Amino acid sequence: MKNWKIYTRTGDKGSTALIGGTRVPKYHDRIEAYGTVDELNAWVGLLRDQDIDGHSKETLLEIQDRLFTVEALLAADHSASMVKLPLLRDEDITLLEKEIDSMNEQLPELTSFILPGGHRVVSYCHLARTVCRRAERIVIKLNDTYPVEPSVIVYLNRLSDYFFVLSRYFSKSLDGTETPWNARF
Repeated sequence: MKNWKIYTRTGDKGSTALIGGTRVPKYHDRIEAYGTVDELNAWVGLLRDQDIDGHSKETLLEIQDRLFTVEALLAADHSASMVKLPLLRDEDITLLEKEIDSMNEQLPELTSFILPGGHRVVSYCHLARTVCRRAERIVIKLNDTYPVEPSVIVYLNRLSDYFFVLSRYFSKSLDGTETPWNARF
């Protein structure tokens, strides 16, 4: 196996290459989009490293793999790339929906907004949720200029919902505290 060199010096002047070779500034919307998904993936890794149940760890590992797929799809210049890319599939979104539904069946009805926190693991879920929402906003904005595979937007939308329900699930299973928001009027 060939050594994979970490540094190439090709980005020293502030540009980077998309999949396909097109060079863009490191502040380009595409880089912002897949960089934010990469940040999300790091938060998911931190969440997976917590003392949580095996099923959740497996699901989070699957999500991390799908997030790499999302990054690849966002990093590809489809007009210049002949590289075969992984795809998001309908079953990837269905998995999130099934997980959400399964956890929701075990939770009390939601009657108000919930303040993030109540347990360290719950807080990590909320951090992942908010970074996921930011990634979704950036990808939607990117889609206005550079068409994005529609499944990417759907996946990120469903994934943020998953992290919210996962936070509630962990709050219950880890004896955390769910603090409702009491709006002052």
